[in-house]
Amino acid sequence: MKVAILGTRGIPNHYGGFEQCAEYLALGLVKKGFDVIVYNSHNHPYQEKEWNNVKIVHCYDPEDKIGTAGQFIYDLNCILDVRKQQCDVILQLGYTSSSVWGKLMPKNSVVTTNMDGLEWKRTKYSSKVKKFLRWAEKLGVKYSDHLISDSIGIQNYLKDKYQKDSTFIAYGATLFEKPNIEQLKPYGLSPYLYDMLIARLEPENSIETILDGVVLANLQRPFLVVGKHNTKYGAFLKEKYSLQPQIQFVGGIYDIEVLNNLRYYSNLYFHGHTVGGTNPSLLEAMASNSLICANDNPFNRYILEDDAIYFNEATEVKQHLERVVCQEPVYQLKTKNNADKIVNIYDWNIIVDQYAQHLEAVEAKFNRFK
Repeated sequence: MKVAILGTRGIPNHYGGFEQCAEYLALGLVKKGFDVIVYNSHNHPYQEKEWNNVKIVHCYDPEDKIGTAGQFIYDLNCILDVRKQQCDVILQLGYTSSSVWGKLMPKNSVVTTNMDGLEWKRTKYSSKVKKFLRWAEKLGVKYSDHLISDSIGIQNYLKDKYQKDSTFIAYGATLFEKPNIEQLKPYGLSPYLYDMLIARLEPENSIETILDGVVLANLQRPFLVVGKHNTKYGAFLKEKYSLQPQIQFVGGIYDIEVLNNLRYYSNLYFHGHTVGGTNPSLLEAMASNSLICANDNPFNRYILEDDAIYFNEATEVKQHLERVVCQEPVYQLKTKNNADKIVNIYDWNIIVDQYAQHLEAVEAKFNRFK
């Protein structure tokens, strides 16, 4: 079966969650005998036409020159190219800047779309942008033959809003089992004597609430903020907390070994995401044996259940920072339970199997009704 993966900046991952998903899926599907194409931005660091037996197609992407509008041009270029590829199934990861071109999808291929989270809920967007995102979501549903939800909450939403069934397939992770304390040295850290968060620095990820709590706690131990900060909001955050030496903005880190070790040796790992489904960074924290302090919302509760501590306000963040020692038995049990979830529910091998079954099922259904 020939499968094309669209909707990411490309592989190997140099950006974020969907790129990581595309990387694991492409590798796993190739091992199962699928013929896989992944679309990459023309300026992706990896410039070869093949990567670990995955075919790479580079398409022109002017996002670095014209901003967000460039994403729409890139997605259009990917769709125009995939029309020539004679694929059995096109797997779209997201819809935000591609669904406006949905009419151009090839009619001889099945289109299945991972609908991601509820993008229009993100607080960074203006009312006009939110209105557009609702329309784009509607088009994403309209021009897809099948839908994938990465959380039960998203699955229920699609059913209620559009009367559309979707296949639930969570995001994946791989249990981290080989910690290396040497990875802490470049950051001047000592095991379990620092706290951290990893996120895109955006308002809906509770960054200010968490950092306000760090300020209130007024502890001397470092607090790492991992995420790209050369943005308008990033500049605001760095200015707001410039007099707090314990808060360290270290930028984006994309080396999974470094990230895993930073998470593994942290005292408290904060997950402030309030929008979306099965968030990649949350599963990776669970896989890294992090003790997680999460924003208290249904998406996070569904995955973590009672195996985390929760916050809504900065005062709660302060209290957790002052009181919680991750190596105490009650907290060690939570991290063990989360690691068991990774092995039994969210392991990438399980997720790849579920995607493979889905792709085979939708392709077979398509052929039956030709």
